Amino acid sequence: MVAGEASGDLLASHLIRAIRRELPEAEFFGIGGPKMQAEGFDALWPCELLAVHGYVDALKRYRELSGIRRELLARIRRERPAAFIGVDAPDFNLWLEGRVKAAGMPAIHFVSPSIWAWRGGRIHKIARSVSHMLCLFPFEPELYEKAGVPVSYVGHPLADVFPLQPDRAAAREMLDLPAAGRVVAMLPGSRQSEVRNLADTFIATARILHRLHPEAVFLVPLATRETRLLFEEAIRRNDAAELPIRMLFGHAVDAMTAADAVLVASGTASLEAALLKRPMVISYRIGKWQYRLMKRMAYLPWVGLPNILCGESMVPELLQDDATPEKLAEALDHWLTDPAACAVLASRFTELHHSLRQNTAQKAAAAILPYLGSRAACAPQAAR
Repeated sequence: MVAGEASGDLLASHLIRAIRRELPEAEFFGIGGPKMQAEGFDALWPCELLAVHGYVDALKRYRELSGIRRELLARIRRERPAAFIGVDAPDFNLWLEGRVKAAGMPAIHFVSPSIWAWRGGRIHKIARSVSHMLCLFPFEPELYEKAGVPVSYVGHPLADVFPLQPDRAAAREMLDLPAAGRVVAMLPGSRQSEVRNLADTFIATARILHRLHPEAVFLVPLATRETRLLFEEAIRRNDAAELPIRMLFGHAVDAMTAADAVLVASGTASLEAALLKRPMVISYRIGKWQYRLMKRMAYLPWVGLPNILCGESMVPELLQDDATPEKLAEALDHWLTDPAACAVLASRFTELHHSLRQNTAQKAAAAILPYLGSRAACAPQAAR
Protein backbone atom coordinates (compact mmCIF):
# COMPACT_ATOMS: atom_id res chain seq x y z
CA MET A 1 0.00 0.00 0.00
CA VAL A 2 1.07 3.57 -0.66
CA ALA A 3 -0.80 6.41 1.05
CA GLY A 4 0.00 10.08 0.72
CA GLU A 5 -0.48 12.71 3.44
CA ALA A 6 -2.61 12.48 6.58
CA SER A 7 -5.93 11.99 4.77
CA GLY A 8 -4.58 8.95 2.91
CA ASP A 9 -3.13 7.55 6.14
CA LEU A 10 -6.59 7.73 7.76
CA LEU A 11 -8.39 6.15 4.79
CA ALA A 12 -5.85 3.36 4.52
CA SER A 13 -5.95 2.59 8.25
CA HIS A 14 -9.71 2.03 8.08
CA LEU A 15 -9.26 -0.15 5.01
CA ILE A 16 -6.57 -2.28 6.67
CA ARG A 17 -8.86 -2.87 9.63
CA ALA A 18 -11.78 -3.86 7.37
CA ILE A 19 -9.65 -6.29 5.32
CA ARG A 20 -8.24 -7.85 8.49
CA ARG A 21 -11.76 -8.66 9.68
CA GLU A 22 -11.98 -11.06 6.73
CA LEU A 23 -8.27 -11.95 6.44
CA PRO A 24 -6.72 -11.76 9.93
CA GLU A 25 -3.38 -13.04 8.61
CA ALA A 26 -3.03 -10.34 5.95
CA GLU A 27 0.23 -8.37 5.96
CA PHE A 28 0.65 -4.83 4.62
CA PHE A 29 3.80 -2.88 3.73
CA GLY A 30 4.84 0.16 1.71
CA ILE A 31 4.49 3.89 2.37
CA GLY A 32 2.19 4.97 5.17
CA GLY A 33 1.65 6.99 8.32
CA PRO A 34 1.10 6.50 12.05
CA LYS A 35 -2.56 5.49 11.78
CA MET A 36 -1.66 2.71 9.33
CA GLN A 37 1.22 1.63 11.56
CA ALA A 38 -1.19 1.40 14.49
CA GLU A 39 -3.04 -1.23 12.44
CA GLY A 40 0.15 -3.25 11.96
CA PHE A 41 1.33 -1.67 8.69
CA ASP A 42 5.07 -2.00 7.91
CA ALA A 43 5.99 1.54 6.80
CA LEU A 44 9.19 1.43 4.77
CA TRP A 45 8.87 5.20 4.29
CA PRO A 46 6.57 7.74 6.03
CA CYS A 47 3.61 9.10 4.06
CA GLU A 48 4.81 12.69 4.73
CA LEU A 49 7.43 12.13 2.02
CA LEU A 50 4.67 12.35 -0.61
CA ALA A 51 3.34 15.70 0.63
CA VAL A 52 4.35 18.05 -2.19
CA HIS A 53 2.84 21.53 -2.53
CA GLY A 54 2.54 22.78 -6.09
CA TYR A 55 4.55 22.27 -9.26
CA VAL A 56 7.74 23.92 -8.01
CA ASP A 57 7.99 21.69 -4.94
CA ALA A 58 7.26 18.61 -7.06
CA LEU A 59 10.08 19.50 -9.47
CA LYS A 60 12.54 20.13 -6.64
CA ARG A 61 11.83 16.72 -5.13
CA TYR A 62 11.47 14.74 -8.35
CA ARG A 63 14.78 12.87 -8.02
CA GLU A 64 14.14 11.91 -4.38
CA LEU A 65 10.59 10.68 -5.01
CA SER A 66 11.55 8.84 -8.20
CA GLY A 67 14.28 6.96 -6.32
CA ILE A 68 11.83 5.89 -3.60
CA ARG A 69 9.30 4.79 -6.20
CA ARG A 70 11.84 2.69 -8.11
CA GLU A 71 13.10 1.09 -4.89
CA LEU A 72 9.57 0.17 -3.81
CA LEU A 73 8.77 -1.23 -7.27
CA ALA A 74 11.85 -3.45 -7.13
CA ARG A 75 10.69 -4.89 -3.80
CA ILE A 76 7.17 -5.45 -5.11
CA ARG A 77 8.54 -7.35 -8.10
CA ARG A 78 10.69 -9.49 -5.80
CA GLU A 79 8.04 -10.28 -3.20
CA ARG A 80 5.00 -10.33 -5.51
CA PRO A 81 2.28 -9.35 -3.01
CA ALA A 82 -1.31 -10.40 -3.61
CA ALA A 83 -2.22 -6.83 -4.60
CA PHE A 84 -1.04 -3.23 -4.67
CA ILE A 85 -3.37 -0.59 -3.23
CA GLY A 86 -2.62 3.06 -3.96
CA VAL A 87 -4.49 5.44 -1.68
CA ASP A 88 -4.85 8.87 -3.31
CA ALA A 89 -1.47 10.45 -4.34
CA PRO A 90 -2.26 9.79 -8.04
CA ASP A 91 0.88 11.39 -9.48
CA PHE A 92 2.99 8.98 -7.44
CA ASN A 93 0.75 5.92 -7.46
CA LEU A 94 -0.44 5.67 -11.07
CA TRP A 95 3.16 5.19 -12.29
CA LEU A 96 3.59 2.35 -9.79
CA GLU A 97 0.19 0.85 -10.51
CA GLY A 98 0.84 0.64 -14.24
CA ARG A 99 4.05 -1.32 -13.68
CA VAL A 100 2.53 -3.54 -11.00
CA LYS A 101 -0.37 -4.40 -13.29
CA ALA A 102 2.01 -5.09 -16.20
CA ALA A 103 3.91 -7.48 -13.92
CA GLY A 104 0.75 -9.55 -13.41
CA MET A 105 -0.39 -8.28 -10.01
CA PRO A 106 -3.68 -6.47 -9.28
CA ALA A 107 -3.33 -2.69 -8.91
CA ILE A 108 -6.20 -1.01 -7.05
CA HIS A 109 -6.57 2.75 -6.68
CA PHE A 110 -8.57 4.15 -3.75
CA VAL A 111 -9.89 7.70 -4.31
CA SER A 112 -10.48 8.73 -7.90
CA PRO A 113 -8.37 11.62 -9.18
CA SER A 114 -10.53 14.66 -9.97
CA ILE A 115 -10.83 13.89 -13.68
CA TRP A 116 -14.32 15.41 -13.59
CA ALA A 117 -12.80 18.76 -12.56
CA TRP A 118 -9.65 19.02 -14.68
CA ARG A 119 -7.11 16.97 -16.68
CA GLY A 120 -9.78 14.54 -17.84
CA GLY A 121 -7.34 13.00 -20.32
CA ARG A 122 -5.78 11.17 -17.37
CA ILE A 123 -8.54 8.56 -17.60
CA HIS A 124 -6.68 6.86 -20.46
CA LYS A 125 -3.58 6.48 -18.30
CA ILE A 126 -5.75 5.27 -15.44
CA ALA A 127 -7.39 2.66 -17.68
CA ARG A 128 -3.96 1.28 -18.57
CA SER A 129 -2.66 1.41 -15.01
CA VAL A 130 -5.34 0.14 -12.63
CA SER A 131 -7.21 -3.12 -12.18
CA HIS A 132 -9.97 -1.48 -10.14
CA MET A 133 -10.92 2.06 -9.12
CA LEU A 134 -12.66 2.84 -5.80
CA CYS A 135 -14.67 6.08 -5.96
CA LEU A 136 -15.82 8.32 -3.12
CA PHE A 137 -18.49 10.24 -5.05
CA PRO A 138 -21.61 8.82 -6.71
CA PHE A 139 -21.17 10.55 -10.09
CA GLU A 140 -17.67 9.14 -10.65
CA PRO A 141 -18.27 5.45 -11.57
CA GLU A 142 -20.03 6.30 -14.83
CA LEU A 143 -16.87 8.04 -16.09
CA TYR A 144 -14.81 4.89 -15.49
CA GLU A 145 -17.42 2.51 -16.86
CA LYS A 146 -17.35 4.41 -20.15
CA ALA A 147 -13.56 3.97 -20.25
CA GLY A 148 -13.82 0.24 -19.45
CA VAL A 149 -12.28 0.52 -15.98
CA PRO A 150 -13.68 -1.81 -13.27
CA VAL A 151 -15.05 0.51 -10.61
CA SER A 152 -16.91 0.55 -7.29
CA TYR A 153 -18.65 3.43 -5.53
CA VAL A 154 -17.76 3.15 -1.84
CA GLY A 155 -19.01 6.47 -0.45
CA HIS A 156 -17.05 9.04 1.54
CA PRO A 157 -15.58 8.03 4.91
CA LEU A 158 -16.38 11.42 6.47
CA ALA A 159 -20.07 10.72 5.92
CA ASP A 160 -19.74 7.57 8.04
CA VAL A 161 -17.98 9.44 10.85
CA PHE A 162 -20.02 12.64 11.04
CA PRO A 163 -23.44 12.46 12.75
CA LEU A 164 -26.49 13.22 10.64
CA GLN A 165 -27.53 15.79 13.25
CA PRO A 166 -24.51 17.64 14.66
CA ASP A 167 -24.79 18.80 18.28
CA ARG A 168 -24.11 22.53 18.15
CA ALA A 169 -24.91 23.07 21.83
CA ALA A 170 -22.36 20.43 22.90
CA ALA A 171 -19.71 21.92 20.61
CA ARG A 172 -20.27 25.39 22.07
CA GLU A 173 -20.09 24.05 25.60
CA MET A 174 -16.86 22.20 24.81
CA LEU A 175 -15.31 25.37 23.34
CA ASP A 176 -16.62 27.50 26.24
CA LEU A 177 -18.86 29.58 23.99
CA PRO A 178 -22.23 31.12 24.95
CA ALA A 179 -25.24 29.09 23.88
CA ALA A 180 -26.68 32.20 22.23
CA GLY A 181 -24.82 34.78 20.18
CA ARG A 182 -23.33 34.54 16.73
CA VAL A 183 -20.24 32.45 16.02
CA VAL A 184 -18.31 32.49 12.75
CA ALA A 185 -15.69 29.84 11.99
CA MET A 186 -12.89 30.97 9.68
CA LEU A 187 -10.70 28.26 8.16
CA PRO A 188 -7.88 29.73 6.05
CA GLY A 189 -6.44 26.31 5.16
CA SER A 190 -3.97 23.80 6.53
CA ARG A 191 -0.94 24.81 4.45
CA GLN A 192 1.31 27.75 5.16
CA SER A 193 0.86 29.12 1.64
CA GLU A 194 -2.93 29.12 2.07
CA VAL A 195 -2.74 31.00 5.38
CA ARG A 196 -0.33 33.56 3.88
CA ASN A 197 -2.72 34.16 0.98
CA LEU A 198 -5.92 34.43 3.05
CA ALA A 199 -5.10 35.59 6.61
CA ASP A 200 -5.20 39.35 5.95
CA THR A 201 -8.44 39.06 3.97
CA PHE A 202 -10.11 36.90 6.63
CA ILE A 203 -9.13 39.34 9.39
CA ALA A 204 -10.48 42.30 7.38
CA THR A 205 -13.70 40.32 6.83
CA ALA A 206 -13.99 39.72 10.58
CA ARG A 207 -13.59 43.46 11.19
CA ILE A 208 -16.53 44.28 8.89
CA LEU A 209 -18.72 41.56 10.43
CA HIS A 210 -17.83 42.74 13.92
CA ARG A 211 -19.23 46.17 13.08
CA LEU A 212 -22.46 44.53 11.87
CA HIS A 213 -22.63 42.00 14.73
CA PRO A 214 -20.68 43.30 17.75
CA GLU A 215 -21.50 40.18 19.79
CA ALA A 216 -20.02 37.79 17.18
CA VAL A 217 -17.07 35.57 18.04
CA PHE A 218 -14.62 34.41 15.35
CA LEU A 219 -13.02 30.98 15.69
CA VAL A 220 -9.86 30.26 13.66
CA PRO A 221 -8.72 26.61 13.84
CA LEU A 222 -5.12 26.18 12.70
CA ALA A 223 -3.50 22.84 12.01
CA THR A 224 0.14 23.52 12.92
CA ARG A 225 2.34 25.77 15.01
CA GLU A 226 3.66 27.36 11.81
CA THR A 227 0.22 28.32 10.50
CA ARG A 228 -0.75 29.68 13.92
CA LEU A 229 2.34 31.92 13.95
CA LEU A 230 1.48 33.17 10.47
CA PHE A 231 -2.05 34.09 11.56
CA GLU A 232 -0.79 35.77 14.73
CA GLU A 233 1.58 37.86 12.59
CA ALA A 234 -1.35 38.84 10.35
CA ILE A 235 -3.36 39.98 13.40
CA ARG A 236 -0.46 42.20 14.52
CA ARG A 237 0.09 43.50 10.99
CA ASN A 238 -3.56 44.51 10.74
CA ASP A 239 -3.77 45.99 14.27
CA ALA A 240 -6.63 43.58 14.95
CA ALA A 241 -5.89 42.57 18.54
CA GLU A 242 -9.19 44.13 19.61
CA LEU A 243 -11.25 41.79 17.44
CA PRO A 244 -12.86 38.79 19.24
CA ILE A 245 -10.77 36.25 17.29
CA ARG A 246 -10.02 32.96 19.05
CA MET A 247 -7.33 30.83 17.50
CA LEU A 248 -7.62 27.10 18.13
CA PHE A 249 -5.01 24.39 17.74
CA GLY A 250 -6.95 21.93 15.61
CA HIS A 251 -10.63 21.54 16.57
CA ALA A 252 -11.76 22.51 13.06
CA VAL A 253 -14.79 20.20 13.17
CA ASP A 254 -15.77 21.47 16.63
CA ALA A 255 -15.45 25.07 15.46
CA MET A 256 -17.63 24.48 12.40
CA THR A 257 -20.20 22.54 14.45
CA ALA A 258 -20.46 25.45 16.88
CA ALA A 259 -20.66 28.11 14.16
CA ASP A 260 -23.63 29.89 12.64
CA ALA A 261 -21.65 30.40 9.42
CA VAL A 262 -18.29 29.26 8.07
CA LEU A 263 -15.72 31.00 5.89
CA VAL A 264 -13.57 28.24 4.44
CA ALA A 265 -10.71 27.81 2.02
CA SER A 266 -11.77 25.50 -0.81
CA GLY A 267 -10.89 21.88 -0.08
CA THR A 268 -11.98 18.96 2.08
CA ALA A 269 -12.99 21.35 4.87
CA SER A 270 -15.84 22.60 2.67
CA LEU A 271 -17.19 19.04 2.47
CA GLU A 272 -16.86 18.74 6.25
CA ALA A 273 -18.88 21.94 6.63
CA ALA A 274 -21.58 20.52 4.35
CA LEU A 275 -21.76 17.27 6.33
CA LEU A 276 -22.12 19.41 9.46
CA LYS A 277 -25.02 21.22 7.71
CA ARG A 278 -23.30 24.57 8.10
CA PRO A 279 -23.97 27.56 5.82
CA MET A 280 -20.65 28.63 4.34
CA VAL A 281 -18.78 30.86 1.97
CA ILE A 282 -15.92 29.27 0.03
CA SER A 283 -12.87 31.31 -0.79
CA TYR A 284 -9.41 30.72 -2.23
CA ARG A 285 -6.47 32.65 -3.53
CA ILE A 286 -3.36 31.38 -5.34
CA GLY A 287 -0.75 32.86 -7.65
CA LYS A 288 -2.18 34.82 -10.59
CA TRP A 289 -0.61 32.68 -13.31
CA GLN A 290 -1.33 29.40 -11.55
CA TYR A 291 -4.98 30.44 -11.20
CA ARG A 292 -5.22 31.28 -14.92
CA LEU A 293 -3.73 27.92 -15.85
CA MET A 294 -6.01 25.92 -13.57
CA LYS A 295 -9.08 27.90 -14.63
CA ARG A 296 -8.29 27.18 -18.29
CA MET A 297 -7.96 23.45 -17.54
CA ALA A 298 -11.11 23.21 -15.40
CA TYR A 299 -14.41 21.76 -16.66
CA LEU A 300 -16.89 22.71 -13.93
CA PRO A 301 -18.32 26.09 -12.93
CA TRP A 302 -17.49 25.38 -9.25
CA VAL A 303 -14.42 24.54 -7.19
CA GLY A 304 -16.18 23.73 -3.89
CA LEU A 305 -17.21 20.13 -3.24
CA PRO A 306 -20.64 21.09 -1.79
CA ASN A 307 -21.62 22.80 -5.06
CA ILE A 308 -20.04 20.10 -7.24
CA LEU A 309 -21.83 17.30 -5.39
CA CYS A 310 -25.18 19.10 -5.34
CA GLY A 311 -24.80 20.08 -9.01
CA GLU A 312 -25.74 23.70 -8.37
CA SER A 313 -24.56 26.85 -6.59
CA MET A 314 -25.69 26.08 -3.06
CA VAL A 315 -23.09 28.29 -1.37
CA PRO A 316 -21.13 31.32 -2.63
CA GLU A 317 -17.64 30.84 -4.07
CA LEU A 318 -15.56 34.02 -3.94
CA LEU A 319 -12.15 33.35 -5.46
CA GLN A 320 -9.08 35.37 -6.40
CA ASP A 321 -10.06 39.00 -7.14
CA ASP A 322 -13.62 38.35 -5.91
CA ALA A 323 -12.29 37.36 -2.48
CA THR A 324 -12.51 40.86 -1.02
CA PRO A 325 -13.39 41.50 2.63
CA GLU A 326 -16.49 43.43 1.56
CA LYS A 327 -17.87 40.63 -0.61
CA LEU A 328 -17.00 37.90 1.90
CA ALA A 329 -18.63 39.83 4.76
CA GLU A 330 -21.77 40.46 2.70
CA ALA A 331 -22.09 36.76 1.80
CA LEU A 332 -21.56 35.65 5.41
CA ASP A 333 -24.02 38.26 6.70
CA HIS A 334 -26.67 36.73 4.43
CA TRP A 335 -26.35 33.40 6.27
CA LEU A 336 -26.28 35.13 9.66
CA THR A 337 -29.53 37.01 9.01
CA ASP A 338 -31.60 34.59 6.89
CA PRO A 339 -32.59 31.50 8.97
CA ALA A 340 -35.01 30.30 6.27
CA ALA A 341 -32.20 30.08 3.70
CA CYS A 342 -30.04 28.24 6.25
CA ALA A 343 -32.83 25.71 6.85
CA VAL A 344 -33.20 25.00 3.12
CA LEU A 345 -29.44 24.52 2.84
CA ALA A 346 -29.33 22.17 5.84
CA SER A 347 -32.05 20.02 4.29
CA ARG A 348 -30.13 19.72 1.03
CA PHE A 349 -26.90 18.91 2.84
CA THR A 350 -28.71 16.19 4.81
CA GLU A 351 -29.71 14.54 1.52
CA LEU A 352 -26.10 14.77 0.39
CA HIS A 353 -24.94 13.19 3.65
CA HIS A 354 -27.23 10.19 3.16
CA SER A 355 -25.98 9.66 -0.40
CA LEU A 356 -22.33 9.63 0.74
CA ARG A 357 -22.87 7.44 3.82
CA GLN A 358 -22.04 3.97 2.48
CA ASN A 359 -19.83 2.33 5.16
CA THR A 360 -16.82 3.14 3.02
CA ALA A 361 -14.16 0.90 4.57
CA GLN A 362 -16.38 -2.18 4.43
CA LYS A 363 -17.44 -1.51 0.83
CA ALA A 364 -13.86 -0.89 -0.24
CA ALA A 365 -12.69 -4.09 1.44
CA ALA A 366 -15.48 -6.06 -0.27
CA ALA A 367 -14.31 -4.78 -3.66
CA ILE A 368 -10.68 -5.65 -2.92
CA LEU A 369 -11.09 -9.09 -1.33
CA PRO A 370 -11.76 -10.96 -4.63
CA TYR A 371 -8.32 -9.85 -5.82
CA LEU A 372 -6.63 -11.15 -2.69
CA GLY A 373 -7.87 -14.70 -3.22
CA SER A 374 -5.65 -15.11 -6.28
CA ARG A 375 -2.48 -13.59 -7.69
CA ALA A 376 -4.04 -13.61 -11.14
CA ALA A 377 -4.19 -10.18 -12.76
CA CYS A 378 -7.64 -10.63 -14.28
CA ALA A 379 -10.21 -8.49 -12.51
CA PRO A 380 -13.63 -9.59 -11.23
CA GLN A 381 -16.74 -7.84 -12.44
CA ALA A 382 -17.05 -4.24 -11.32
CA ALA A 383 -19.57 -3.57 -8.58
CA ARG A 384 -21.31 -0.27 -8.05
